[in-house]
Amino acid sequence: MEALANFFRSVGTVQEVHTQVDFYTYIKSVEYMICVAFFIGFPMLYRHLHRDANNHKEKQVP
Repeated sequence: MEALANFFRSVGTVQEVHTQVDFYTYIKSVEYMICVAFFIGFPMLYRHLHRDANNHKEKQVP
């Protein structure tokens, strides 16, 4: 769990890159974070846009 916390702390920081491999590793971690956000956010947006109109009407009690 601590490794995951360190990962999230290091993603937003500007790092000094010495080699191309360091640069690629840093960019790859940012790319994975963008992908995770998309894979979580897009289904939520899709559900919101394509929800049934009947769910929004107030149901009247007979």
